[in-house]
Amino acid sequence: MIVHDNLEADPMRSGHSLHSLYDHCTLCPRNCGASRSSGKRGVCGMTDELRIARVGLHMWEEPCLSGTRGSGTIFFTGCNLGCIFCQNHQISTKELPGRVYSIDEFSDAMLSLQSQGAHNINFVTGTHYIPHIVEGVRLARSRGLSIPTLYNCGGYESVSSLNLLEGTIDIYLPDMKFFQSDLSSKYAHASDYFVRAQAAIAEMFRQCPKQVFDNEGMMQRGVIVRHLMLPGQLFDTKHILDHLCETYGNQITISLMNQYTPMPGVPPELASPLSPKHYDSMANYLSILGQENAFVQEGGTVSESFIPDFE
Repeated sequence: MIVHDNLEADPMRSGHSLHSLYDHCTLCPRNCGASRSSGKRGVCGMTDELRIARVGLHMWEEPCLSGTRGSGTIFFTGCNLGCIFCQNHQISTKELPGRVYSIDEFSDAMLSLQSQGAHNINFVTGTHYIPHIVEGVRLARSRGLSIPTLYNCGGYESVSSLNLLEGTIDIYLPDMKFFQSDLSSKYAHASDYFVRAQAAIAEMFRQCPKQVFDNEGMMQRGVIVRHLMLPGQLFDTKHILDHLCETYGNQITISLMNQYTPMPGVPPELASPLSPKHYDSMANYLSILGQENAFVQEGGTVSESFIPDFE
């Protein structure tokens, strides 16, 4: 059984109090200060209206998350990072796909996914909607939500905002995309990416220090860190794996991904798929580092069929 904090007992974490964070938004490391509650858009491209691009079962997460019935994904519109190679570019732009949800509808979406057999509720790119996530999960739980909640993000997070999610999130699924600041600056306009992601993952691990699985092998609590290898950046990947293994070892799970798919308009160095030899060398390197809790991908994952349809 999953035991959660009593959010009602903490007025500073109630939906009403948290909504004021949209007045001068500093939810993510951009600290743009946009008055989203007044209709202004932050760097994420969003106001304080909860806009969702897709709700549905997703079968292509890690096996301990998708299982046989799927992960109940809720894709939020907008993104605070904006990587130039983003596979979810349809929803991370400022073109406002999807529709606005009320808190009741948001709660209903979670319960609907649960009724469809979802193993978990998977919040994808929800950094800029943390107040809504806290409020929505509290309401859904009061209405019978009992499956784990999962925070699926790009890793560019503020520790203070992650603090607000304690007791709301059971599983953290962050990316650790870049080690070198020149890469993160060029590809995501975030020179401080590694420093922020390093601190964010430390906070996630503080909240969920132990990996817990049910009798079907489905994760109920814990941290999985994803790293999508980029073409030509073998040593950046090596530095990231060194950091994760030296810091956490087998207390977390590492998901090493080879599914980089070149998107239109990327610079020449990103216009080709990842070298299979480079990927295999880093998968072997994980073994050398003694990492036993890891997922690696087989060939054939470089395909737009793995990109959800947001139309």
